[in-house]
Amino acid sequence: MKKALLKFLWIYLLFVVVFMLMKPVFLTVYASVIGASAADWLAVVRHGFSMDLCVAGYLTVIPGLLLIGELVSRARWIRMALDVYMAVATGLVAVIYCFDLGLYGSWGFRLDMTPVFYFTTSPTAAMASVEWWHWFAGAIGMGAICCGMWTLYRYTAGEVTVTPASGKGRVWQPVVMLLVTGLLFIPIRGSVTVSTMNLSRAYFSTNQRLNHAAVNPVFSLLYSATHQGHFDDEYDFMSDDEAARIVEGLLYAKGGNDSISGEDGSIEPDSVSGKQLAVERPDVVMVILESFSAHLLPSLGGENVAPGLDSLAREGVLFTNFYASSFRTDRGLAAILSSFPAPPSTSLLKYVDKFEKLPSFPSLLRHEGYDAAYYYGGDANFTNMQAYLVSSGFNTIVSDKDFPVADRTSKWGAHDEKVFARAFEGIKEAATGRRRGVARLSVVQTSSSHEPFAVPYDNPRFAGESRKNAFAYTDSCLTVFVDSLRTLPNWHKTLLVILPDHYGCWPENIASAPERHHIPLVLAGGAVAAGGRRVDKLASQTDLGATLLSMMGIPYRELRYSRDIFDEETAPVAVFTEPSLIGIITPSDTLVYNPDADAVVAARGREPYPGEVSPLLPAAKAFLRDLYSTLGSL
Repeated sequence: MKKALLKFLWIYLLFVVVFMLMKPVFLTVYASVIGASAADWLAVVRHGFSMDLCVAGYLTVIPGLLLIGELVSRARWIRMALDVYMAVATGLVAVIYCFDLGLYGSWGFRLDMTPVFYFTTSPTAAMASVEWWHWFAGAIGMGAICCGMWTLYRYTAGEVTVTPASGKGRVWQPVVMLLVTGLLFIPIRGSVTVSTMNLSRAYFSTNQRLNHAAVNPVFSLLYSATHQGHFDDEYDFMSDDEAARIVEGLLYAKGGNDSISGEDGSIEPDSVSGKQLAVERPDVVMVILESFSAHLLPSLGGENVAPGLDSLAREGVLFTNFYASSFRTDRGLAAILSSFPAPPSTSLLKYVDKFEKLPSFPSLLRHEGYDAAYYYGGDANFTNMQAYLVSSGFNTIVSDKDFPVADRTSKWGAHDEKVFARAFEGIKEAATGRRRGVARLSVVQTSSSHEPFAVPYDNPRFAGESRKNAFAYTDSCLTVFVDSLRTLPNWHKTLLVILPDHYGCWPENIASAPERHHIPLVLAGGAVAAGGRRVDKLASQTDLGATLLSMMGIPYRELRYSRDIFDEETAPVAVFTEPSLIGIITPSDTLVYNPDADAVVAARGREPYPGEVSPLLPAAKAFLRDLYSTLGSL
């Protein structure tokens, strides 16, 4: 009996010790980003300890049950099963920690189900952002963790041989072992009080990265896996009616999402938006730039990394307070094309039955007689993009398979210059061929400014700075593309819409979430009535659809979360999300809130409110409840 209890304890402590040791490893790898002191290191280990105990408890349940079997039977397969389980468990822990360490630098949050979704839709595309040496280093890291854990197991618990109980012990010893295994319920639950284990246990600092360091990535992954798809139950802070009322007040200065002014469903011709265009129904060319940020444009106070885009910003209409809705392309596309906010816990594109019911900017244009074409150099099956684009109304989709093999020299497929060239040929054919006269939406999605930032371009200004060089490359391709568009006979009725897909990846390691999400939106082209203007109103990617449709006199009531930026009745507000995070920016206040930890990450106002709750906190909770209620009803 004593040996069974000792073996049980060794196994439990093995997991706990490994989890605790991995926290200093994480802090060491990201020391330049986190900037933690010795006291911070201790605080990270201490505040993450209960979560480590919880995960260790989950992993020790099966060994506990197998040890009960060893007490009642001499069957060799029971001990072999325990060894096999420990080998699998240590291997999975090693894989989770190595993926977490590798991805955190790019994503800024601990591991969740997002990469699983990416790998299941297109493994090649999912791995494209990682250099070979990253995989090599990861393999070494996984091997080291796995071998280390297995060695500890073999020379501690593995050395303990459990002999079956005899006599009366055959009854009471298994019962005691069962009760001891049942005690794991306490660390698994996290306490004996009402509150159960959750991510908030690890949050203790105003430095968000220290909180992340305290989180156990195994718990984070399991939490994400068990909290996806249950939209009606998530973020149930208040009733659906109350949430809808608060959101309506947040998004609109007065009234609501009511683009309809006449009995025929038309928009008033003298609206502010209607005066933005020189033609009624322009050809729309939208360019979605991979990972661009406001920091790349001097016009927005940044460095002169993208002079071509900056020139277009000065020539056309620049939205200076525009914010990305999320952090990855799949979530950004839903915000741009469907005007649907990104849920923080999952990707909308995972749920075909959901997104196929959503209205979209392209589908509404199709109803108005537009053709709709999409150009992308990568795998369109990645993150269910192909299905989403078809459901959104695109009748032409060009992706990696449509380019010659010789053109697919990027890890993501075809480089931006090839994609822009292919898009220009399609736009030229539409402008001069048999379909001329038919209005067209053409969307070009770039990818070369994505990790690993390997591009066929060397700007001497950015020698040794691969990220900035990649952005400069995409910018040069954009410049050539726009110069080519200017030569077409329909340039005078072409509306250029240029924006990133999500928040920027330069500069690296931006600590402020609002600053990280600040991106450019530029309207240019011959169809713009008056260029050289700046629009300072706060807005998000979800507002693009309503704004463009309103400019063209097309109702947009179906786009529930989208507002016409030019409309004075829409409130100046920007909303963004990341995993376990929602941010709201208004002219007077800024809030960044972690709903899983129920913690305010950052709060600023015109006047400080120490010790007081941010006035935006009810709005943040209401927005999440309303969003998930809407998802549940689709």
